[in-house]
Amino acid sequence: MMMRRIAALCYISLAGCSALAAQERSPDGVWLRDDGNARVRIAPCGSKLCATNLWIKDTSKGEEVGDRLVMSLDRKSDSELTGTAYDPKRQKTYRITVIVNSTSLTTRGCILGGLLCRGVNWTPAKGG
Repeated sequence: MMMRRIAALCYISLAGCSALAAQERSPDGVWLRDDGNARVRIAPCGSKLCATNLWIKDTSKGEEVGDRLVMSLDRKSDSELTGTAYDPKRQKTYRITVIVNSTSLTTRGCILGGLLCRGVNWTPAKGG
């Protein structure tokens, strides 16, 4: 009887560890773009996610503090989300893939039916 209880406890412990390992990763947080030009907060906004510029180094391409993308995403795996991102300032919608790793985030946006795509790497901001 005691061996069965020990076996049951071991099984429950292993099942709990597996559940933690498969936990979905969230893009929520403050991220720094790999080129050093932007600091962005990703957070829920209603039923969607919004990526809002908190800081922009080079505004020559029209990016400003406060600009945001409104993302409608579906989870494809524990670390990948796909869907659309709407840019209200430019009134454009992009197809987007967001991949969240333990120490980074990658976004890949596409237009023209996926003919033109651009990927950007992000790292978590300290204290963000």
